[in-house]
Amino acid sequence: MITKHIEIGLVGGRRQYLTDVLPHKVIPTNTILYKKLTGLGATYGEIKANRNSVIIEPNKPVIIGKCNDPKHRDDNLFGVHDNIYAEDILRYMIRSQKQGKRIKILTTPESFCKVRNAFEDMDMDIRFDCFLLFDECHKIIKDSGFREHISLPMDLFFECENKALVSATPLEFTDPRFKDFNILEIVPTFSFVQNLHIITTNNVLPTVKKVLQDQDKCFIFCNSTDMIYELMIRLNLLDKSAVFCSEKSVDKLKAAKFHNVTDVWDENKMMQYNWFTSRFYNAVDIELNFKPNVFLVADCYVADYTIFDPYTDAVQCVGRFRNGVANICLVSNTNPRFNIRSKDELKGTMECLRFNYEQIKSFYAYATTNSARDAYKTLLECSPYKDMLDEQGRTSFYKIDFKINFDFVKGFYNNDGYLVERYANCGMFNVTAEDESYVLGDEQRLIVCNTKLIKEKRKAIVNQLELLCPCQTEMDYQLLQGLEEADKFIVDAYLKIGKSEIEKLKYSTKRIKEAMILADFNERARGNEVQKLIANSFYAGQWYSASFIKSELLRIFGLVGLKPKKAVTSHTITDFFEAVKQEHNKKRGYYLIRSRIL
Repeated sequence: MITKHIEIGLVGGRRQYLTDVLPHKVIPTNTILYKKLTGLGATYGEIKANRNSVIIEPNKPVIIGKCNDPKHRDDNLFGVHDNIYAEDILRYMIRSQKQGKRIKILTTPESFCKVRNAFEDMDMDIRFDCFLLFDECHKIIKDSGFREHISLPMDLFFECENKALVSATPLEFTDPRFKDFNILEIVPTFSFVQNLHIITTNNVLPTVKKVLQDQDKCFIFCNSTDMIYELMIRLNLLDKSAVFCSEKSVDKLKAAKFHNVTDVWDENKMMQYNWFTSRFYNAVDIELNFKPNVFLVADCYVADYTIFDPYTDAVQCVGRFRNGVANICLVSNTNPRFNIRSKDELKGTMECLRFNYEQIKSFYAYATTNSARDAYKTLLECSPYKDMLDEQGRTSFYKIDFKINFDFVKGFYNNDGYLVERYANCGMFNVTAEDESYVLGDEQRLIVCNTKLIKEKRKAIVNQLELLCPCQTEMDYQLLQGLEEADKFIVDAYLKIGKSEIEKLKYSTKRIKEAMILADFNERARGNEVQKLIANSFYAGQWYSASFIKSELLRIFGLVGLKPKKAVTSHTITDFFEAVKQEHNKKRGYYLIRSRIL
């Protein structure tokens, strides 16, 4: 690939658009346009270009947003997604021809085949009769790990005469078919770096609570609907929040009785706290009459897919707001189990996996017995490289690129210092950082959540209670509440009888319950009224018969209405006095040495 550079600057205080600087005002063919900044009008320019255009957008909300944008009211746009069919596209194309208008189709990758079929029905060849533009092309790699058909258009893409890809944050493609492409890099001549504050923490929940407190109209990006819902509940934000996510997640949240949720950006849905999943990280234009505070929230222990790539995700999230942002803040924990590896190391690992897979595949092909073939087949099915294949069993370069890039970025989150360093070095942010630490962190919470054996789970909770108690702050009490939700019984037991007694009882539920009952009894038995009555009946330095002790204690307990949970015997006196067993006149009894009553 050859990289060319084009400068873009300010004219009259206004930032130039791509149509101002591109040769002939259009994107040239066989180009990967690295525009560096969002909002430079790449798709806008192609929509306005005097040629038929098919623009592949990453998802449905982007298409709906652009089709509904007043700027494109007269541009003959037609959006194609899951609810649009080939017949609808065909009618649009026939109408466009009759009206002498250029075809301007926006489609998702998954719906691209419907567009191709419509062209064929019109006796048109999409390879020669239009310009094919893949917008936000980094998504081909970023989404290949979970969107099987995101790369579906690529085989035909390379057959097209006029084609290009565009992104503010492109990633490296290893598909050899890109070898004849040029990279056209846009170079801003003005400062575009933005301030970013990173808060690394060992406990995401209280940190998010702290940073969101008293926020007005803020926007929070978090790539986990479950995590968003939990944060809204725990922070008491349900009635102050709106969530923007995929159709599937919309259904999930509505099933949980949360209804202010939608799969398209709608300013009328906006609330004080606005939550976005990765569905809205890219291409969506959010035009506001104010500059919002933007928060990126990740939790390495909830799920690794919540992390943000500083080179792509973070830039794209901030870029959604066309009139700029006031502040940007990343809140994240880190996980030392995430390996730090270079891209070259990861590529080497992938090459080894590929070689091993091909070797086993060869052994399978030439196996002479059924048992050998079965063995090799099992090895092929278990190979990690199998996940790098497409539906036809061919190597998917985009899945490989996804895996390498994802594992590379995961390493950024190995520790606090390295995370801050990677954001500072990406060239897009001026970074400031702070650490927010708590007695209990997300790693401890994960242990409790993931431990299946009840005894081991309770051991983990008791160990955490040792760190937490006695609670001193409001957050300590909230953390205690979280442990109670996990296992209220063991928390109550710890507060009643303590760690040493629980361990002495070997975490036996039955024995712990008995100990708690006895503790309740003893607590009442040692109450002030009982103590006064016992002090009135028994004196240190005196001997009392066993029968008297028992009957007198039962009488005193009866006076205060105390129903013993444990049989009262003469030995019960040792709860109140230091005493030794002695016989007088062949009668059993106790000699009281000194009172235990304070």
